[in-house]
Amino acid sequence: MFEYKPGDDVGHLDDWPFDNPLSDYQIKEGHPRASGRVDAGGSGHATRAGIWRCTKGSFECTEQGDELMTILSGSCRLIDMQSGQVSVLEPGDSLFVRDGSRVTWQIVEDVTKVFFGHKTDGY
Repeated sequence: MFEYKPGDDVGHLDDWPFDNPLSDYQIKEGHPRASGRVDAGGSGHATRAGIWRCTKGSFECTEQGDELMTILSGSCRLIDMQSGQVSVLEPGDSLFVRDGSRVTWQIVEDVTKVFFGHKTDGY
């Protein structure tokens, strides 16, 4: 069982460079750096759960998998590039994003989130 609350120390995270060609990352502002870990599932599985952190900055990407996320610390805006919907996220806020959504992440204050993802064809 995993239990995370806003502000919890989530332990060691590995560097997660913005280099997945399927995500087509485009840095828009600053020098954001991402890190994370997968606590369950992952490569070859249809589901995965874990922790992701990103430093201040802005980038655009295509989300890989349906994902339910909850912000543990920091703040950001997530913009759906198709609909223009802007979601402002702070500790305790949750959001669901669909596989293939093109989004812009505007990280206002370093963000840590817990996530659960599903991709029918596997990650």
